[in-house]
Amino acid sequence: MSTSKTALWRKRLIFGTLAVAALALVGYVFTQAGPLAPVRVTTTTVTNGTVQPAIFGIGTVEARTSWNLGPTATGRVLSLAVDVGDTVQAGQVLAEMDPVDQDARLVALDATTQRARSAQAAAQAQLTEAQARRRLAAQNLQRNQSLADQQFISASALESRQTELQQADAAVAAARANVDSSARELERAQAERNGGQSQRSVLRLRAPAQGVVVARNAEPGSTLTAGQALLQIIDPTSLWVRMRIDQGRAQGLGMGLPARVVLRSRPGAVLDGRVARLEALADSVAEERVVQVALAPGQAGALATVGELAEITLDLPAAASAPVVPNAAVQMRQGQSGVWRLQEGVPRFAPVTLGAASLDGQVQVLQGLSVGDTVVVYSQAPLREGQRVRVQDTLVAEK
Repeated sequence: MSTSKTALWRKRLIFGTLAVAALALVGYVFTQAGPLAPVRVTTTTVTNGTVQPAIFGIGTVEARTSWNLGPTATGRVLSLAVDVGDTVQAGQVLAEMDPVDQDARLVALDATTQRARSAQAAAQAQLTEAQARRRLAAQNLQRNQSLADQQFISASALESRQTELQQADAAVAAARANVDSSARELERAQAERNGGQSQRSVLRLRAPAQGVVVARNAEPGSTLTAGQALLQIIDPTSLWVRMRIDQGRAQGLGMGLPARVVLRSRPGAVLDGRVARLEALADSVAEERVVQVALAPGQAGALATVGELAEITLDLPAAASAPVVPNAAVQMRQGQSGVWRLQEGVPRFAPVTLGAASLDGQVQVLQGLSVGDTVVVYSQAPLREGQRVRVQDTLVAEK
């Protein structure tokens, strides 16, 4: 009987020991790896330093000077003398539109002009004849006046000579009017001829300046409407980069800011440039500002492809020395920017006022922290006031 009791007590002891071990294991799991476990965090110490603020954006290579050439009236393309990539000179004929009946109209206008010249010559001859008749009438009147003073002729004869002179004056006036009218008619005919010639010359599309053809939008035989571009020419020396910047990050922009440009076609080359223009008209839909960046004179030739994308970094003036923390440490809580500061090993939320930020993830703290404070950078889970935390070097488990 005593032997069975001893076995029973031994079993109870073993079960009790196992129960205590299980409870201890459950407690350990709850406090170290379960819901009650401390949150693993990484921390950093607030240091005093300077921040080099910068603005990063994506841009597109564009030409400051470009021309779109096309007809001023609807017509058919007769011929094209250039193709994409060709270099053209100022005044060079690049294309010609079909003149249709323009040449025949010029012939008709030439005939009209010649007829107006002939009419002017006839009117001038009539004026010369009328002036000669007037001189003769004036001489006859003068002789008859002398005879009338001597009473050799009658008064009616003198009046007849006076009438002849008045008729001659009227003929001269009419001839002068015909000469003026013929001159105006000749001017009108010449103006029409010049207008027709201008319309004919407009059908020949000429290069306005030296440049490179970058677009050919139609082929011979195609019909274009008035104002439709047939060719696009750019000045290859006027290329720059059009950069779009979020309006919320545009503070500090100014003319002449240094820029670093990396073309997609040359990822390993950093080109130097400067802000050449700040567009006064912003994009209200995309909430962006437009900045034009020109490369340094010695590097402008690197912009060889219009439309190529580029990564641009604008360097702003360095900020004054102040406490600096990683940008990853800044959190938003109830609409207030702040950081989790460790005080006696317990996290406390500290509202802060931020200053300049750099592209390498550093941000200035103008108010709310002091040099030497310990702040949380990353946490395994969202933190709460007074929560237990465990500081580690990294949150990534080593393999």
